[in-house]
Amino acid sequence: MSDTQENTTHFGFQTVAEDDKAGMVHGVFSRVASKYDVMNDLMSVGIHRVWKDAMMDWLAPRPGQKLLDVAGGTGDVAFRFLTRAPEARATVCDMTESMLIEGQKRAEAEDMAERLNWVVGDAMALPFADNSFDVYTISFGIRNVTRIPDALKEAYRVLRPGGRLMVLEFSQIPVPALQWAYDRYSFNVIPVMGQIVANDRDSYQYLVESIRKFPEQEVFAEMIRTAGFEQVSYRNLSLGIAALHSGWKI
Repeated sequence: MSDTQENTTHFGFQTVAEDDKAGMVHGVFSRVASKYDVMNDLMSVGIHRVWKDAMMDWLAPRPGQKLLDVAGGTGDVAFRFLTRAPEARATVCDMTESMLIEGQKRAEAEDMAERLNWVVGDAMALPFADNSFDVYTISFGIRNVTRIPDALKEAYRVLRPGGRLMVLEFSQIPVPALQWAYDRYSFNVIPVMGQIVANDRDSYQYLVESIRKFPEQEVFAEMIRTAGFEQVSYRNLSLGIAALHSGWKI
């Protein structure tokens, strides 16, 4: 493999230098931050809320736990976690400060302020000590990371022994005809919706393309095992449009 191949990655369907991807992703989420929650509801017809609730059902938050929600954006997952575990604490970490600022404007953020931290940070180099958290979550964020194995290793590092990783991410529908129909919707409707609602077609074109570049369920599960996690399993949501992956630091 040549040096050029080793130092490139994908940004949607584009091939870009690894060193450039983080900045490009940061640009996408900086541009869409103010409309992010509205667009999530429109793009998924509200189903993303059901998926996040399913994530909490499987995660079963417990009082006193410490959550790290990486790529946590506007706080959706952290708010759900703290609601279910009243004595728990959560840290929302995101590389895009404007996303965190939008999250802090939400009513839930004010109500839970004493149990919430908001931190700007990179999933591949987290600004936290080893063995700091009981739970690590990342929702619709890991596909945007430049080197996914590095992010998974960091997740393992910051979790305490007995800690749990849970990833919610768009995935692949195992029925070709349904995947074809979903692709038609994604590529023909979502970028147009992004232009109308957020005045930003290109960012939503990237987000659609990035879903297609993400590994299928079993391939991603093996990546989690390679990072050191055990008892790795996954559950498909909405026929595989999204999937939950779980792993434990034993």
